Amino acid sequence: MAKQGQALTLIKSFKHDGHLHRVWLENWEIPQESLASAHRDGAFRVFVNCHTRIQESDGREWTSRIPGVSLFLPGKWFNIVALLEDEGIRYYCNVASPFYQSGEIITYIDYDLDVVLNQKGDIYVLDEDEYNKHRKLYHYSQAVEEKVRLGLEELLDLARSRGEPFRDEVVLAYFEMWKAMTGQDAKA
Repeated sequence: MAKQGQALTLIKSFKHDGHLHRVWLENWEIPQESLASAHRDGAFRVFVNCHTRIQESDGREWTSRIPGVSLFLPGKWFNIVALLEDEGIRYYCNVASPFYQSGEIITYIDYDLDVVLNQKGDIYVLDEDEYNKHRKLYHYSQAVEEKVRLGLEELLDLARSRGEPFRDEVVLAYFEMWKAMTGQDAKA
């Protein structure tokens, strides 16, 4: 929970046809002045959530089991969620439209493809069948398909090189900052 006066941000993902996919209801933003210099210089938006409520498109709600640090990079066709698990940090990355912010709401279009970088350094691309189904169903334009492909390639290059923002020590620092600033004693 945020300190009194600290607004919580909603993160909403949509599908290409505009229907709601998923909403993360409680996300605390790391202040810009507290970001790592590479993230501040890149105008990243960084959010921490821990045991937050998540609402699915059908209205069903559930609570996340582990803390997450979400990183949104301006203009990029992906976003990254660092999941703080007992075994270490697992990066779950969504190939998605660049984010848009309006007030306390972050939105993006989820294009199904996901990249996972696990604690051992293994990289997996998930949900290619779902992407192929939706690109036909929603009639993705050639321009969208190209942006998705380039976003996936850039994401894979970053994951392979462990370049920004795949830095465990920075993610952990954000989580510790969230605990200190919110008074939470959540266990990663």
